[in-house]
Amino acid sequence: MKKLFTLTMLISFAVVCSCQKQGSAAERQLAQLKAELDARQKALDERENPTASALAVPSGRPLRDKTRDPEEAKAEFEQRIKQLPPDARRLIPDPEQVRAKREAKMQERRAKRERRLQEQMEEQERMKPSGSAALPAAEAPSPPPLAVYPQPEASSPSPSPTPR
Repeated sequence: MKKLFTLTMLISFAVVCSCQKQGSAAERQLAQLKAELDARQKALDERENPTASALAVPSGRPLRDKTRDPEEAKAEFEQRIKQLPPDARRLIPDPEQVRAKREAKMQERRAKRERRLQEQMEEQERMKPSGSAALPAAEAPSPPPLAVYPQPEASSPSPSPTPR
């Protein structure tokens, strides 16, 4: 009996120890991943730092006005496009073509909506009963007013038949 108890205790002790070893391995791996993420974050912050300081607005200088002249914006856009390599320039659609496509889609949607509205109106006209058939339905007698029903007789307050 003592041998069986000792064997059971040894097996359970071995299981617990192996679980602790796996747990500590997982903790080490988690710590290593956290250290790698911290290093990446620090490198990213260092890369963004010069950018953030360049974007800072010196006091006394207002921010760039968001409402600039459209011709100036178009000129700046054209200048930036010219700086791109020729193969990249081919990928950028012409703004006029984009505008024309958008307008064509809008016209198509408007036409669809108009057709749908017209179909709905025609459907309502078909569903509307003719003038002579509508009169009898309109002159149909209204339902009679609710009749006053007699109240059920109130039960007399008699003692309950339950034994005491």
